[in-house]
Amino acid sequence: MKISCGTDIIEISRIQEALEKYEEKFKLEIFTDNEVKYCESHKNQKYQHYAARFSAKEAIFKAISNKLDKNYSWRDFEIINNNIGKPEVFLKTMIPEIESIDVSLSHCKEYAVASVVVLFK
Repeated sequence: MKISCGTDIIEISRIQEALEKYEEKFKLEIFTDNEVKYCESHKNQKYQHYAARFSAKEAIFKAISNKLDKNYSWRDFEIINNNIGKPEVFLKTMIPEIESIDVSLSHCKEYAVASVVVLFK
């Protein structure tokens, strides 16, 4: 069993600029339909939620990049809150080497941060 971690922080303004400039293209490349629905439901803080999910995906890639031999897309990892509000990672494509992934997100006015722990079999 192997444990790997990844962390990422991003300026929310960078995600806001990308969404405003390349809205649909950026969303389609990075986020799943469920993620877009969730972020858009938070009208006043949608950019913070997009940035937190982007940061989580970056952290996941950092944690798994040197462990796997296949390339995965941004949309292969979906970050959705469970029924009590805790963010969870759902794999769109099964990765047999991964036993579990835990994610923690946080954001403030200027930054979003994510931390990920991956447990490999």
